[in-house]
Amino acid sequence: MTGFELDTHALTAYLEHHIEGFRGPINAEKFAGGQSNPTYLITAETGRYVLRRKPPGNLLKSAHAVDREFRVMRALADTPVPVPAMRVLCEDESIIGSMFYVMDFVEGRIFWNAALPEQSRADRTAIYDAMNQVLADLHSVSPATVGLADYGKPGNYFERQLGRWTTQYRASETEHIPAMEDLIQWLEANKPKDDGLVCINHGDFRLDNMMFHPSENRVVALLDWELSTLGHPYADLAYQCMQWRIPSDAAIPGLGDIDRTALGIPTEEDYVARYCERRGIDCIDHWTFYLAFSFFRLSAILQGIQKRALDGNASSDKATAYGALARPLAELGLATAENG
Repeated sequence: MTGFELDTHALTAYLEHHIEGFRGPINAEKFAGGQSNPTYLITAETGRYVLRRKPPGNLLKSAHAVDREFRVMRALADTPVPVPAMRVLCEDESIIGSMFYVMDFVEGRIFWNAALPEQSRADRTAIYDAMNQVLADLHSVSPATVGLADYGKPGNYFERQLGRWTTQYRASETEHIPAMEDLIQWLEANKPKDDGLVCINHGDFRLDNMMFHPSENRVVALLDWELSTLGHPYADLAYQCMQWRIPSDAAIPGLGDIDRTALGIPTEEDYVARYCERRGIDCIDHWTFYLAFSFFRLSAILQGIQKRALDGNASSDKATAYGALARPLAELGLATAENG
């Protein structure tokens, strides 16, 4: 049995005991996507579910937090934020070899290319507006009202995140990237003063982490909450807006060199303005910092994927291609910092 295969007999017995009405036998099929936490479609006599687990091998401290994913999605169940129904969190590593959780399978569509080539112009406009609505809805949820007041440390978000991801980056560094070193220095020197804004931060808010209704242009599930915490709303917004600056031929395709207006996709400025309108915000100061920080953070994340690929612990065969983006994204971040 390889590190990513499941002991379906032990898993069936556990789920029948811990999920009301669950009945096996089961079939487990690993999804091809996902760079961090291996994810499986579980088909049982009683229906379809999704299992998400920590990967095998030696892991970076605080990474692959499937227990946090489970907690935040369960907490958001009765809010406007669309999340699947959570079924069980298993912290007993003896069942399948690592911590995991099980949630309901949600029927829908995932779009992997930010340019949405398979959609009409009107549908692209509607899809981007639906994403914008979900982000505004998420940031409008009061952490305390859903039991997440202790989900992270409020305040000084960017200072703490800069320290955390610099440490994570150095722990997984496989080559020297001069642009990353310069970008870290620029961010340290240009941190804005803490403005006190705190929200539930998704941490990886992008198109392919959302599932859309099978036939309607609305989000039915926001997924992949591994990096979520109490954070700053503009971190999520800037993180998504990186895609307007990433080339369309990158391993993670962006919108940087295509005619967005012709496609019906809003400009970065229009997308930010619509978010501000929904949240009652006049404008966003220090936008260049938030964007540059997002490039730094994503570069650090991709460096971790590269390290896992070299160590043989990556969850996807695309890990090497994604990891190779660490350098060009650091260079894009530095260019953004220097040129706005």
